[in-house]
Amino acid sequence: MYEDFVATDRWTGEPQHCVWKGTVVAIATRHADATDIRFAVNGRPLWIAMPNDAWVAQKARNGKVITDYLAAQAAGRYLKQSIENGYDNGREFYTMTVAEVLENVAAVVSEIGNRVDLLPSLPVINRDAHPTELDFKLPGEPETLAGSMGLAVGENLPPGEAGERVVER
Repeated sequence: MYEDFVATDRWTGEPQHCVWKGTVVAIATRHADATDIRFAVNGRPLWIAMPNDAWVAQKARNGKVITDYLAAQAAGRYLKQSIENGYDNGREFYTMTVAEVLENVAAVVSEIGNRVDLLPSLPVINRDAHPTELDFKLPGEPETLAGSMGLAVGENLPPGEAGERVVER
């Protein structure tokens, strides 16, 4: 859907290849009450800031939450519309309003037939990473993911093991 798409710039007619790169809670990075969704647009970084109040408003509106997957899709939809409507002027940072977040979340959910379980999972950043390489244990957790799978630290799994989705492109 909107994690990897091409939009045509309204003014230049040039294709803009947009790829989701990450989601960051901006409280930690820039002391803002927002969640930042990063895309690469023809290789250049572009951030969409979504106010955290939108998560509260969504929960109050219908009792549903905005997941990471849904936030990335809504930001991607917003970005695609901005490019196609001529609002992308090369800035590196765009800020959505609460109303825009809720509108785009509702549109994405409608596009997938109200089945949020059908949202595509976000792309795997490093297809060669294995659970044991990135494994850690938080306080209070009985064991690590690798430990629950019976793996020693540093032991690799072939692709497709441990519930890992293998995406063919």
